[in-house]
Amino acid sequence: MPECIGVKFDNGPKIHYLEAPPTPPAIGTTCVVVTRRGLELGKVRTGVKEVEKAHGHVVRSAAEDDLQAYEELKRKAEDLKWLLRARARQVEADVKIVALEFTIDESLLVVSYSSEKQVPLRVLAAELVKHTSARIEFANVGPRDQARILGTLGVCGDGSCSSTWLQSFNAVSIRMARDQQLPLNPEKISGPCGRLMCCLQYEHDMYRELLKGMPRKGAKACHDGSGTCGRVVKLNPLKGTVELKTDEGAIEEFPADEVSRPRDDAGRPRDDAPRSRGAN
Repeated sequence: MPECIGVKFDNGPKIHYLEAPPTPPAIGTTCVVVTRRGLELGKVRTGVKEVEKAHGHVVRSAAEDDLQAYEELKRKAEDLKWLLRARARQVEADVKIVALEFTIDESLLVVSYSSEKQVPLRVLAAELVKHTSARIEFANVGPRDQARILGTLGVCGDGSCSSTWLQSFNAVSIRMARDQQLPLNPEKISGPCGRLMCCLQYEHDMYRELLKGMPRKGAKACHDGSGTCGRVVKLNPLKGTVELKTDEGAIEEFPADEVSRPRDDAGRPRDDAPRSRGAN
C-alpha cells in the first residue's frame, strides 16, 4: 500500500490521500498536488500513513507564485460564476450555478451546478470560452454537496457537518427521528440542504438501546404501583419515563420500568392495538 498524506482542498472538509514525497511536508503546509483534475493547491492535514489507494501525489510545497496564481484564478472564477448565472437567467435555464473552480495552471475549469431538468450546457460553455482557454467540465451536484461547497450553518448555530468535518454522507432515515421522539416536521428535522439532518444518525444507536423494553407508542399500559392505566402517548428514553393518557384525558408520567402491558390469563397482552408508525 502506498504511503500517503491527507490533504484538504477549499471546496469542503473531505481529506484526500495523496502519495507523499520522499520528504513529507509538515501538517498545515500548503502544497501543489496532482489529482485527476490536474494541478491544485491543498493543505496538509495528516501525517504519513498507508492507505489502499492514492488519489494523486504531492509535487512540492507551494511557492509565492503558486499562491498568487491561485488567488487570481479564484477571483476570476467568482466573476465568471456571476456571469454564468446572468446567462442562465437570460436563456431561462432552470439551473443553479453553485461554484466554479480552476486548476492553478488554468487548464481545467470545473462548473458545479444543480438542476433536475435538462440544462443547455453548450450555451453556458460558449459563454465561458470567451473568457478562458481552460477545458470546461460540468458537474451536477446534490443538495448535500452544495452545502459542502458553499459552507452553511446548522440548526445548532455552528457550521453544518457537511461543510466543516463530515467525510462521507451516510443514509439518514425518518425512523431515526421517530426513535428520538422528534416532531416529524420537515422544518425541525431538515438541515440547510433541505435533507434530513446528518446529526440524526449520531445518537440513534443509543436511543435504540434506551427504547428496549419500553412499551410501544399507542399501546395500552398500566403503572404497577398505582394501577393507573392508559394509552402510551409519549416515550422519554433519556429520562426513562413513559407518559400515559388515561380514559379521563389526564396525562401522567411514570418510570418506564414500573409500567407494563395488561395481560390475559394466557399471559398475552390484552391490548391488541395496531403498531403505530412511530413505535419502537
